[in-house]
Amino acid sequence: MSPVEQTQAFDSGCVAPELFTPCPNLSDEINHNIIQSDIEGGVHLRDLDCGTVLTIETQDWTCTLIYCEEREALVCGHPWICPTFVKVHINGSTWGGTMLKEAFIGRGMRLEFVHPRYGLCLTSMILDIREQKLSDVLQKAA
Repeated sequence: MSPVEQTQAFDSGCVAPELFTPCPNLSDEINHNIIQSDIEGGVHLRDLDCGTVLTIETQDWTCTLIYCEEREALVCGHPWICPTFVKVHINGSTWGGTMLKEAFIGRGMRLEFVHPRYGLCLTSMILDIREQKLSDVLQKAA
């Protein structure tokens, strides 16, 4: 059996992620951005349980996000937009233009959410996303 045949015969049981196939109807820049978001990774809100805590590090502040459900979340961390937890609606992430990847928080992108007082808010570029334990967040708040 050749090495290629051996590789094809090997079944790891892992499911390969479904990656974006470039669309001829979109510009090269848009196709590049979508592929880049697949590479850099992020979080689909549909994959989060209620109560999941994320620490989102942007270029200029670190956000703590507690996911509620149906794209609603409690966020805090910005000195004047949300110094304490406030409930917001998460639209998704953008590359800074008008194209939005809905219900997604992505590295290398900007988080877009609706604040009850300030309306539409857009963060600086997201550098990292980490999951935290809710108990750790509650301990810090106490």
